Amino acid sequence: AVVSTQSTGEVEILAKADEEFNIEKGRLVEQEKQKIRAFYEKKEKNAELQKKIQMSNLQNQARLKLLKQREDHLQVVVDKTTNKLKGQVVDINKYRDMLQGLITQGLCQLLEPHVTIQCRQMDIQLVEGVIDAAVKKYTELSDLEVTVNVDQKTFLASDITGGVRLVAKDGRMVVVNTLEARLEQIIKQKIPEVRTMLYGNNPNRRFFD
Repeated sequence: AVVSTQSTGEVEILAKADEEFNIEKGRLVEQEKQKIRAFYEKKEKNAELQKKIQMSNLQNQARLKLLKQREDHLQVVVDKTTNKLKGQVVDINKYRDMLQGLITQGLCQLLEPHVTIQCRQMDIQLVEGVIDAAVKKYTELSDLEVTVNVDQKTFLASDITGGVRLVAKDGRMVVVNTLEARLEQIIKQKIPEVRTMLYGNNPNRRFFD
């Protein structure tokens, strides 16, 4: 009877040990499975992250390429406008009419009774030749009188394309109407158009310059 009891006890011990072994084995297997799942999940997340980074890089490259194209287009516009202005300067009649318009426009901006005009030294005779017509047009537009003198001492740089600078109140009021200044205004006007072409209309944008 004793032997039989010991055999039964040993069987129970072995069974319990086997059960604990299976439990531990199952725990270890599940632990390894979790590690494997975590590894592949991390790998998948990294792959997804790399994919997003790659897509972002491609989008940035496309945007930069588009920006370059727009800048090139803008530069073409600038070059064409510059050449057109230079062509008008070469054509004396067109340049004379342009000077008259620039002077009238400057007078309308200043609205002062006494104005001095500065120009390139080579343009003095042309400017003096259009002053009367420019002043007449100004008076028609503003109903104001103005006395205009051409500066015989201070000249605009000879390497600029042309145009005039109007000065009043001993230099405290100045209107720069050189052809370069006009060209810069054209470029500034084009910048919002380029921005709209690049990014579209933004309803939250309040300023466009």
